[in-house]
Amino acid sequence: MACLLETPIRMSVLSEVTASSRHYVDRLFDPDPQKVLQGVIDMKNAVIGNNKQKANLIVLGAVPRLLYLLQQETSSTELKTECAVVLGSLAMGTENNVKSLLDCHIIPALLQGLLSPDLKFIEACLRCLRTIFTSPVTPEELLYTDATVIPHLMALLSRSRYTQEYICQIFSHCCKGPDHQTILFNHGAVQNIAHLLTSVSYKVRMQALKCFSVLAFENPQVSMTLVNVLVDGELLPQIFVKMLQRDKPIEMQLTSAKCLTYMCRAGAIRTDDNCIVLKTLPCLVRMCSKERLLEERVEGAETLAYLIEPDVELQRIASITDHLIAMLADYFKYPSSVSAITDIKRLDHDLKHAHELRQAAFKLYASLGANDEDIRKKIIDTENMMDRIVTGLSESSVKVRLAAVRCLHSLSRSVQQLRTSFQDHAVWKPLMKVLQNAPDEILVVASSMLCNLLLEFSPSKEPILESGAVELLCGLTQSENPALRVNGIWALMNMAFQAEQKIKADILRSLSTEQLFRLLSDSDLNVLMKTLGLLRNLLSTRPHIDKIMSTHGKQIMQAVTLILEGEHNIEVKEQTLCILANIADGTTAKELIMTNDDILQKIKYYMGHSHVKLQLAAMFCISNLVWNEEEGQRRRCSSTWRDENTPGTCGHPTSLIKEVQELASFDSFYLHKSPWTAGSCFAKAIW
Repeated sequence: MACLLETPIRMSVLSEVTASSRHYVDRLFDPDPQKVLQGVIDMKNAVIGNNKQKANLIVLGAVPRLLYLLQQETSSTELKTECAVVLGSLAMGTENNVKSLLDCHIIPALLQGLLSPDLKFIEACLRCLRTIFTSPVTPEELLYTDATVIPHLMALLSRSRYTQEYICQIFSHCCKGPDHQTILFNHGAVQNIAHLLTSVSYKVRMQALKCFSVLAFENPQVSMTLVNVLVDGELLPQIFVKMLQRDKPIEMQLTSAKCLTYMCRAGAIRTDDNCIVLKTLPCLVRMCSKERLLEERVEGAETLAYLIEPDVELQRIASITDHLIAMLADYFKYPSSVSAITDIKRLDHDLKHAHELRQAAFKLYASLGANDEDIRKKIIDTENMMDRIVTGLSESSVKVRLAAVRCLHSLSRSVQQLRTSFQDHAVWKPLMKVLQNAPDEILVVASSMLCNLLLEFSPSKEPILESGAVELLCGLTQSENPALRVNGIWALMNMAFQAEQKIKADILRSLSTEQLFRLLSDSDLNVLMKTLGLLRNLLSTRPHIDKIMSTHGKQIMQAVTLILEGEHNIEVKEQTLCILANIADGTTAKELIMTNDDILQKIKYYMGHSHVKLQLAAMFCISNLVWNEEEGQRRRCSSTWRDENTPGTCGHPTSLIKEVQELASFDSFYLHKSPWTAGSCFAKAIW
């Protein structure tokens, strides 16, 4: 059996291979089984806590021989068990050690060992599997390759507290998405693990708890099942709440809070349930305290951000709990020069991971300020907050930059802050730099924020335009990512709102007619809707309408026709009719409608449509076409009501006026005024 190392063997490593290490490997090949066993035991003692010795033995080929002995039927159970223990010890070394073990196909050999009737050997195999699967270099899919593995692991849960601990730990690390959740759920994970929450072993309870947190995450099916599970006469949520109590270990409090949070977000628990408002939320706020360890503060803040993200009331409650907004400001000062940390290793660890605190703070601020104006103001008024967010936009960590952009995006929903704080700190400048060169995940959020900065009341709109935003946004509309296409066209739509003719011309020139019509045929509904919105904003103000239609009228009318004839929803067709209404408001542009019998018939058809929005939009078209202050109104009215059964002749308008007046009799606030305005206009023009 051969085993290849992933990285080349360095000469320095070879030089460190001692005669003693070779001796350990040589003894594995002794013909005397007892000497082999003693050799494995001695090897076990030699590698404990000695990474150099572990690397030496791997280089010398100990792993293939250990796996061979572990799988041999002639090997005693004691020898197999000791081999599994040594392999587990080797796996506890560096990530390169784990890679070497994987290259030797250790996982299939250990899984095969789980079929043994001997409990000690099974526990040794599981312990080694636990160590390997919890390594970041091990693909989780290796657990699911053989369909018989998961049900066998479920069956082993009842063998001992060690099998329970190791198997739950394997499950919690290898459950990385809905597919894995479904496999575990379908094999009875909930029923098999639930009773472990009452185990006498703390480690078993914790690993079972972690299992439920990964199973419930964004999974309504699992969450709805968990909420009704009984364990010793108590519902599972009640057990989780007991584990939130202050006298429980912090790890248990946090993991229980995550379980309840995920069940709530999945819809299994109401957001106003006492277990969320009075237990889970306060517990997570406690975790944000500066008395907690860095990783606890990070996990607490990120879980709280996820809990309150969609719910306004939870955001308000959280904002006034234990001075949370001010408490989060400490996340940017850690560790301070007067830090209470005396453990040098802990201090070194925290210095390396301090960026995670900033990331977590930005995430929680983003959730807190998602809806409430007063909360946004409190966040921005916090010490140096805008400067910290702007600094976060240029951090080396992608995750921190993303969290900072999300925080700014949340705060940018405030009209007042757009006019004040965002302008005072020239937020648009670092944002434009972010948009120049960033991963898609950052671009999506940053471009969403840019949409807000381009609203007509934003003082940042003009400098953004001058900085070349048109070309940048037009480039986004060509992205393969639908979210970026939506945001690009959305920002252009905001930019075009009540804009000068020059800006509209720049948009049309940079976007190009071809790209505009590609967007109108985009398969993503949001892209189509925002493109129609852009067209509406471009086709506003009569001189602008006439100018654009004089150069692009034929293509625009073709696009309008195709959309009105296509299988689109009510909202799309309403937007399209509103574009026609804008065109009809032009001085010369309306001739493109008046000379197009097909379009006129479509407008007439939608006047009689069963949906009130389409009736209203069609009536706006007619109202603009025949408005009585314009020249040629009588001709347009006559043309509009030409008798479709007698080409070239004008029918009596009475029946058509009745159609308009009948619309006014509908019990609809929206239709009340427009049809009567149009109807009286027709009457004056014709009679």
